Amino acid sequence: MGVQGETTGRGTAVVIGGGLAGMLAAWALRGHAERIVVVERDRYPERPAFRSGLPQGRHAHLLLEAGHRALEELMPGAREELLAAGAVRVPMSGVRWLSAAGWLARYESEVAFLSCTRPLLDHTVLSRVRGEPTVRWLENTDAVGLLGASGQVTGVRVRGRGDARARVRELRAELVVDASGRASSLPSWLARLGCPVAPEERVDAGVSYASRFYHRSTGPDPGFAALYLQTKAPDAPRLGVVLPVEDGRWIASLGSMRGAAAEPGEAGFDRQLRLLRDPSLRELLARAEPAGPVRGFWPGPGVRRHYERRAPRGLVVIGDAACTFNPVYGQGITVAALGARALRAAAERHGGIGHRTAHTARKGIAAATDSAWMMSSSEDVRFPATTGGPAGVSVRVQHRYLDRVMRRATVDPQVCKALHEVMSLVADPTALMRPAVLRAVLRGGGSGRPAFPQ
Repeated sequence: MGVQGETTGRGTAVVIGGGLAGMLAAWALRGHAERIVVVERDRYPERPAFRSGLPQGRHAHLLLEAGHRALEELMPGAREELLAAGAVRVPMSGVRWLSAAGWLARYESEVAFLSCTRPLLDHTVLSRVRGEPTVRWLENTDAVGLLGASGQVTGVRVRGRGDARARVRELRAELVVDASGRASSLPSWLARLGCPVAPEERVDAGVSYASRFYHRSTGPDPGFAALYLQTKAPDAPRLGVVLPVEDGRWIASLGSMRGAAAEPGEAGFDRQLRLLRDPSLRELLARAEPAGPVRGFWPGPGVRRHYERRAPRGLVVIGDAACTFNPVYGQGITVAALGARALRAAAERHGGIGHRTAHTARKGIAAATDSAWMMSSSEDVRFPATTGGPAGVSVRVQHRYLDRVMRRATVDPQVCKALHEVMSLVADPTALMRPAVLRAVLRGGGSGRPAFPQ
């Protein structure tokens, strides 16, 4: 069935926010819009560097298998560019992973993630997008509102950053993409236009982070490429991860749920290391030289806004502006890449950036978000101090089955492989119900010997 008020043609697309989601959205629209205008609050550094407008950038980031596959589809050759610049490909079999049930089983995995600092990832993507002649950049510029009416968005109002007295300019557009992140003002802007509020889900586990860079130790090989000490609800609400990044460094991030946050600075970081449920991370870092200060981060609640159910024509929302996750699951930038791929598919399907494209893109972005949101929000509610999130018999049944999957994954490589595929977003969660996996899980959880020597 058609979408009322359809427009055709290429015209102008305005992307609010020039972070990773915004850059990928702009790239996805190339060839389908005559002009693409990216409105960004910061000024981009000339080389990879941390930006004040991206506080999460100093913490551990990775592109899951589904994420770097999507990036490669959008930007052929980007994966090799990242690897050449120092990003590290880490097979899931190279991760020493302490799950809630124990150390996961070893096997040879083709599924891998890409690990690097956020500045390296952003700069690699930015360098490619900067070479696209149809993209125009408005740096050091704030988006301050929308143009349009309750049924249709027709542009964006902007002004120079930090100057409330500066003249407000109007950017007319056939398509507006909000990629402004967790701090998106879109709900209030839409309210001013008289638009109905989009349905929203919210879950808040009270997560906080502390991170630090280290020079990788030149001592004995630890026997793994990355280390992940998972939380164990409700008695172990702390986690730790070490990932290899460019320039011969590790980034260590320590996370906690509500009530277990680290105290500030080195003392708080060291104490949090001692409180982890296994000493292996603390022992690894004791042999490594710090390469920077401890940085904290409080991301706030996970929020999913269902713009695919209720949004005016001409509007698409992508990345954290549409759905923010608890960062402990490492899903955010992968879902942003999947969303950009869905935007590109919608533009290709409809041959432009009209209302049909926006409608189809919203549906595609929502579908790309579903599995990640279901997994992260369902896991968050295991912690008693979590507010919001899914509840009821179905969630309890899901938890009981997943607990059995995790126990079996400590001794069964086949089950571990299926788990990794789901966590890497290359397989739907229903993959854990495939007959072979189901038979293995129902045979018994198994508490056999740990996959890694202690």
